[in-house]
Amino acid sequence: MRLLSISDPQIWLLAGISILVVFAILIILVLILGIFSFVAKNTSAKANVAKTSGTKSVQAGTQVKASEADKAAVAMALHLYFQERDNSESHVLTIAPYQTAWGAQLNPRL
Repeated sequence: MRLLSISDPQIWLLAGISILVVFAILIILVLILGIFSFVAKNTSAKANVAKTSGTKSVQAGTQVKASEADKAAVAMALHLYFQERDNSESHVLTIAPYQTAWGAQLNPRL
């Protein structure tokens, strides 16, 4: 009795159906991603049009003065960055081995 015979038509049918299902799912995913990209492009284009029509455009060559809040935010970000860089060792955990009778039975070298 041969359980998995190569000439068995049910195996070939099952293999063919599984391959068709995989490719069908791939085609459906490609179509869904295409629809998402189309919608994303349209919504971003509409958002850009609404954004540029509602605000003043800054011409090239003009300088915009930073407010005090912007300067404070940049200073705080730099302070936190340099403080974190100096404290790189504070995130290291040191775990000392703990001797137990259970460990001594498992490892006689202890």
